[in-house]
Amino acid sequence: MDDFSSIASKLPKFDVRQMRVFLYLADELHFGRAATRLCASQSAVSSTLHALEEAVGIRLLERSTRRVRLTAAGEAFAAEVRLAFSHLHRASTAAQNAAEGKRRLRIGYNDFSITGKLPLLLNKFRAENPTITLDLQFLPSPRQRNALLEGKLDIGLLIGEFNTHSAECKLLEVNDYVALLPDTHRLARVDSLRLIDLAEESFVLGDEEAYSAFRQSIFELCNNRGFHPRIELIVSNTIGIFGMVAAGVGVSIFGSCGRNLGRAGVTVKTLKDVQEKIPIYASWIADNPSDALRGFRDFLAEQDLP
Repeated sequence: MDDFSSIASKLPKFDVRQMRVFLYLADELHFGRAATRLCASQSAVSSTLHALEEAVGIRLLERSTRRVRLTAAGEAFAAEVRLAFSHLHRASTAAQNAAEGKRRLRIGYNDFSITGKLPLLLNKFRAENPTITLDLQFLPSPRQRNALLEGKLDIGLLIGEFNTHSAECKLLEVNDYVALLPDTHRLARVDSLRLIDLAEESFVLGDEEAYSAFRQSIFELCNNRGFHPRIELIVSNTIGIFGMVAAGVGVSIFGSCGRNLGRAGVTVKTLKDVQEKIPIYASWIADNPSDALRGFRDFLAEQDLP
């Protein structure tokens, strides 16, 4: 309580309404459009912004007859205000769930975690915690990191550690890099396969939005062996990658969790010369007060993980 009182006494005198007006202006960078969205007059929006700037003690927007833009201070303020609204929304949702006797755990996952051991872990967790509702969202690793910081996720299952001071991580599983080959491909029958053996092949890869981190690791692996993969086709999901490989469009590189899919027409081969691994981490923000998250962290600590 003393800590809160100390912080509260130093807060500028502005309110949620003023911050809401500012965020609309930050989005639109136009007083007329912001006023329309707020169902208010331009003069009311302008006076609200002026009062907010007076309270904060610094100019947040630069205004001229030709344009409106955020100052450097305004950009920094907008980022923190968005985060504050996200926390307020989370607080409201938590209160409503508590009043209804509900606990909700918001989990982000990617293709590698859902293809790996995550489904078995979730099945076991649900059996042991029947009062916790799981809200699962598919998001690439970079978007999961942003969602964790913005308070939109409680836990993320992503490639690599979340290297920020506010996050904690636990290694969930480790994948090897493997090659995906059409069953009819000449290399599908060799006893030992190296990455360099794929140098002249056409590749099927995931798109930049969903697979940015993994694509970069593939390019680095190939470049270290003196070639850049020749991309024949880009698809948006794992099912598409396996399907196009099965169709003979090209080869691909994936995590060893892909063996769990058992796709007809696809041979999964170990890459004997690739020692690098694909680590999948469970990550969360350390000060997240969610009781459901605490329960999931305790659950993970009891599991046989790497």
